[in-house]
Amino acid sequence: MIEEVVVVDETAGPLPVLKWDQGLLKQIVRGHRFPVEWDAQYPSQGQTGADAPPGYITLFANFFIDGNFRMSATHFMAAILHYYGFHISQLCPMGMARIRHFEFICISQGLEPSVDIFRVFNQLIRTMGFYSFALRNVKKILINSPKSFHDLKMKFFFIREEVISIAMLFREPDAIDKEDLPIPKEENQYQKLMATPIEYLVNMSWSQPI
Repeated sequence: MIEEVVVVDETAGPLPVLKWDQGLLKQIVRGHRFPVEWDAQYPSQGQTGADAPPGYITLFANFFIDGNFRMSATHFMAAILHYYGFHISQLCPMGMARIRHFEFICISQGLEPSVDIFRVFNQLIRTMGFYSFALRNVKKILINSPKSFHDLKMKFFFIREEVISIAMLFREPDAIDKEDLPIPKEENQYQKLMATPIEYLVNMSWSQPI
């Protein structure tokens, strides 16, 4: 089986904010019904994702557009962030898409999403400053996934930190060892999880918020 390659374009180093459409942020705020008190803020020219004001965190537009991210964050999202020890703003949108896709297909097939079974299918990687996940050499459960996110580092906004009630730490850049995990081919979860195109998940409303 050929391992899927995650490509992230144009994300090397700190970059100035491009004029990504403020209307897109307004669509996200309206479409996901952000309360006014969450105070989602479009960044100023020249700011980067590292410039969140005190009391705010950085989120990326592609989390919502391509990654099926919703707030409040779910218990499974909290478990992933806790296990791998990184901040949500250090997560690549492709990594978000993999987390949410896995969560959705588990629930749709009557399974409880868990970090242990997630690790069977996904390997933590670090690419161009972000943490993400690549498919391990097991059966494929995600098809038709996005291959890149153009200017993703420049499509971000700031929001009040309390909207994600998860204790998060910023993970220092480090070498990531490849996990050599057994493939539980006889276990129920492994057998039941079937390949699903990610675009089928866009309109699913299931969530298990914290």
